[in-house]
Amino acid sequence: MASRSVNKVILIGNLGKDAETRFTTSGVSVSRFTLATSRRWKDNQTGEMKEETDWHTVVVWRQENLAQFLTKGKQVYVEGRLQTRSYDDKDGVKKYSTEVVADEVILLGG
Repeated sequence: MASRSVNKVILIGNLGKDAETRFTTSGVSVSRFTLATSRRWKDNQTGEMKEETDWHTVVVWRQENLAQFLTKGKQVYVEGRLQTRSYDDKDGVKKYSTEVVADEVILLGG
């Protein structure tokens, strides 16, 4: 029996800043933006409402026309997969970065 795996991410959140678009040396566009997602819950001991915000880096390939609409504060739906990559910083220390590689980005709200 073959093993199965799933790498699927669905997020709805607000952009933390405007998307930035760059082009690879071969001319392919890649846009990046940060997306904030929040959750709220009631603290069982104090009864106080608490909120926690997570920040996600989202990468969109070949969608330079969409990037102009991805501005700070906009609410978006993102569907894609997680990808972790490594790189060496200026001191030669290996660092890791996990990003959401988006297959679909839909603007929500007005």
